[in-house]
Amino acid sequence: MSIEISEKISETLTFECETGNYHTFCPISCVAWLYQKIEDSFFLVIGTKTCGYFLQNALGVMIFAEPRYAMAESEEGDISAQLNDYEELKRLCLRIKKDRNPSVIIWIGTCTTEIIKMDLEGMAPILETEIEIPIVVARANGLDYAFTQGEDTVLAAMVHRCPERGKENGMKDKMENNYTQEILSFLPTRTKVKSNKFFDSKNQNRLVLFGSLPSTVASQLSLELKHQSIQISGWLPAQRYTDLPKLGDTVYVCGINPFLSRTATTLMRRKKCKLIGAPFPIGPDGTRAWIEKICSVFKIETHGLEEREQRIWEKLKNYLNLVRGKSVFFMGDNLLEISLARFPIRCGMIVYEIGIPYMDKRYQAAELIFLRETCKKMCIPMPRIVEKPDNYNQIQRMRELQPDLAITGMAHANPLEARGINTKWSVEFTFAQIHGFTNAKDVLELVTRPLRRNNNLENLGWTSLIKLQKG
Repeated sequence: MSIEISEKISETLTFECETGNYHTFCPISCVAWLYQKIEDSFFLVIGTKTCGYFLQNALGVMIFAEPRYAMAESEEGDISAQLNDYEELKRLCLRIKKDRNPSVIIWIGTCTTEIIKMDLEGMAPILETEIEIPIVVARANGLDYAFTQGEDTVLAAMVHRCPERGKENGMKDKMENNYTQEILSFLPTRTKVKSNKFFDSKNQNRLVLFGSLPSTVASQLSLELKHQSIQISGWLPAQRYTDLPKLGDTVYVCGINPFLSRTATTLMRRKKCKLIGAPFPIGPDGTRAWIEKICSVFKIETHGLEEREQRIWEKLKNYLNLVRGKSVFFMGDNLLEISLARFPIRCGMIVYEIGIPYMDKRYQAAELIFLRETCKKMCIPMPRIVEKPDNYNQIQRMRELQPDLAITGMAHANPLEARGINTKWSVEFTFAQIHGFTNAKDVLELVTRPLRRNNNLENLGWTSLIKLQKG
């Protein structure tokens, strides 16, 4: 099946692969948003002082804020195996239990633990039994392609801790379904059809969404699906570790972000879940396609979705007038590039190139097909898709193409600005609320900010002075 999908994508999309350097954040930065999402957790990052400095600068949290994460700094004695790793970690975990008493402690492995071959997976079960707190091990180290894959690693590790939807639940659902059918048999015909969508137990408690989102955004997406009579049985991660969703071969799962391919694979292989391959809910078009795909799997006919999307497009008119006809170049940083490129194309922008550090074509198959369809609909040529782009070559191509905007990592932003190219940090899209209908405005707000800044400078008559200084 996956081979057929790959062939279908390859028919119209051309992929290139370069061997450039990876200029990206370290994946341990996932702690920044995950410790806030999982409210009863504690993250222990096991690494060197460099990891600590990075977290301190990247997260920018004051000491007195008492965040639910800490550093276990490896010293010379640890690296040279002169100290007992188990005893040191036990001491730290006991202190965490005494001070915070979390429902779960999540160990984040780093490059150091990989290099010195620290057996975190071997120590965790023993220590877990001793301190009576679950310990989840996730190796979110710099060997990944992009910093967002840190979340992918943590969620994949948490999949193993999700309770099984066993035979007892299956028998219970069957009894509920029989009971529902008995109730419906006594209802009038008109009521039957209307209620069948709501009461159909096959559609209830069978959908789990995976991906970390702020609670407000998760609630918005849950409500959108609820309006289509689809009830979500759980999220991975849940707000509390104790509320992890039940998984099994009767459960459907659907991803929220394109960088969660490892989690998707673990859900299918380890828990036998059924993956719904859908475009990701970024932009009004992506959100509608995401909901339609889920509804089609559960054989539910959508209602009012087209009007809902149209109302959002009406609200975005001012932004659309500003971006229409403008060009953008994605250098590649956070694995959101395909979805982030598809939405501006639908808004009327021209995308010259989509650079992406890594791409799982099977997991992103629906998004890639949707990208192709969007380009055809807007009569815009397909962008060049480059995996593992060489930044030097990219800059040469940008000099020739002269895009109106470059979405890039922070390392390249200032040099590109100095060469007269407007930039936007790609990391801002990672931390911004960009999912769902209502947050489409936030995506365009980020995209148009450099363009609006230039317009304001032009109105003030400063652009000629800036060009003169650059020249």
